[in-house]
Amino acid sequence: MNMLLNKIKFILKTRYYSIINSIAFYPALLVLLFLVLSVVSVIFDFSETGKNIKSQLTWLSLKDPETARNIIVVITGGIISLTVFSFSMVMIVLNQAASNMSNRVLNKLIGNRFQQVILGIYIGTIVYALFLLSTIRDIDSGIHIPAISTYVLIVLAIFDLFLFIYFLHYITQSVKYEVIIKRIFKNTMQVMQVSCKLEKEPLAAGFKKMDYNVPAPVSGVYEGMNVRGLLNVCNEYDCVISLLYQPGTFILEGNPFIKTSRPLPEEAVKKLQDNIYLNNDESIDGNFLYGFKQLTEIALKALSPGVNDPGTACLSLRSLFRLLSYRACFFPQSSISDEEHKKRIAVKNPDFEEIFKASIFPIWDYGKNDRIIQSELHNLLMQLQINVVNKKVISGLLAQVKLKRQEMEQET
Repeated sequence: MNMLLNKIKFILKTRYYSIINSIAFYPALLVLLFLVLSVVSVIFDFSETGKNIKSQLTWLSLKDPETARNIIVVITGGIISLTVFSFSMVMIVLNQAASNMSNRVLNKLIGNRFQQVILGIYIGTIVYALFLLSTIRDIDSGIHIPAISTYVLIVLAIFDLFLFIYFLHYITQSVKYEVIIKRIFKNTMQVMQVSCKLEKEPLAAGFKKMDYNVPAPVSGVYEGMNVRGLLNVCNEYDCVISLLYQPGTFILEGNPFIKTSRPLPEEAVKKLQDNIYLNNDESIDGNFLYGFKQLTEIALKALSPGVNDPGTACLSLRSLFRLLSYRACFFPQSSISDEEHKKRIAVKNPDFEEIFKASIFPIWDYGKNDRIIQSELHNLLMQLQINVVNKKVISGLLAQVKLKRQEMEQET
């Protein structure tokens, strides 16, 4: 029964995040806002205040209902064409980014809030116009024609045109390789600065007799935890726990993913499971290693024969080495203590060597025969080893780079 409840809760949480992060969420909110605006403006138009304003300002009056209809129909058709053209261009750009870089960058491009707001404003203007069109009646007096609302629609259409011009500039800039790489680097660095604050590498938690397992309630990628919730459970049941996997690891349902110092009742096990985030998809916010993975994949795609763009690979390498340089100097916590400074939670994090091998070695494997990559790696490795205490992994790769460069020089 508890397993079923956990699955239902996980599904509801997943649905919630998928709705919040979907491309239609913000447009839907803006469409509702424009619908409310249209109702309010029409009510004001037909109110006594609106009639008095139109009677005093004759240029605000529209005597012919057919004129008002023509204005609204022309604007509606124009905005529909604008919307179709704008987002056809977005789809083309996304397809180009996916083919030339990596499918993993699509989530950031599709989930771009600015694009969603633009889409919402366009569709909202169309909804406003259609609602306005339904309120026009063939009557003798122009006072009852929603003239003020029609002029508001004209202002919205002009605003949409300027927005379209800026959107063209934005979308062409946002898919540049350097812009995407910079965005991934910035997001990853922000998360690292929160996760890795210690200037000295911490000692292991040193928990003993961790003999009791807590199974994963569902299959998913481990994306972090609710620290406060886990500490409350540990204090309530006077236990310590150890997380067996590092963030970004996919865990199968039913496999042990937490060890505890004592057997816990079913209620406590459920609380522990509820405070661990297991998601279907990875994100940089939940796991900064995902940022390393994205930058590595961009470099690998750039070095593929179909793309053959070592310049983009060098941009990714520079961002990776900037992140590695920070990680070499700052470390994440190995344990989490409660308010009484008693260690309660042991966490597992990848060390510098693991991150370096996972992100840099694949690029070297793909690009070791490229002179541009050899030169860039040689320069970056020489600088990185200044900040690293354990230089073994860097020295090993640096020796390979030097050897490969010598071999290619001899061949020429």
